[in-house]
Amino acid sequence: MKNEMHLQFSALSQNESFARVTVAAFVTQLDPTMDEITEIKTVVSEAVTNAIIHGYESKSTGTVYISVFLHDEGMVEITIKDEGIGIDDVDEAKQPLFTTKPDLERSGMGFTIMENFMDEIHVESSVLNGTTVYLKKHLAKSKALCN
Repeated sequence: MKNEMHLQFSALSQNESFARVTVAAFVTQLDPTMDEITEIKTVVSEAVTNAIIHGYESKSTGTVYISVFLHDEGMVEITIKDEGIGIDDVDEAKQPLFTTKPDLERSGMGFTIMENFMDEIHVESSVLNGTTVYLKKHLAKSKALCN
């Protein structure tokens, strides 16, 4: 069985913590470890911040969409989407330390953090049409059940 949740909210920086906490609360149904919850919260924070800062360039218009799917076998799928300016070169954007906003003291580590904390990450983007980040994580308890 699959359980799902969908959120949409204004692309404002003050909504990043709402998104992070809401996704984490939903995922707790699968009984993740504290480390897994911390990693999921961090990844959601990075992806939502990217959508707000880069996708909508911190303008007060725009919406961020999040879908979370929980699978019985302990897999979490998270999709974070914006309809902003898009990414010209996804491969370049995924390089550690790459940032288009050095003036905002952005570290350029968002995608690297996502790759380190999740089992799978896929990014689709097109200029002027937004970006969608697909993330998957198999929780430790579910991995133990499979072994």
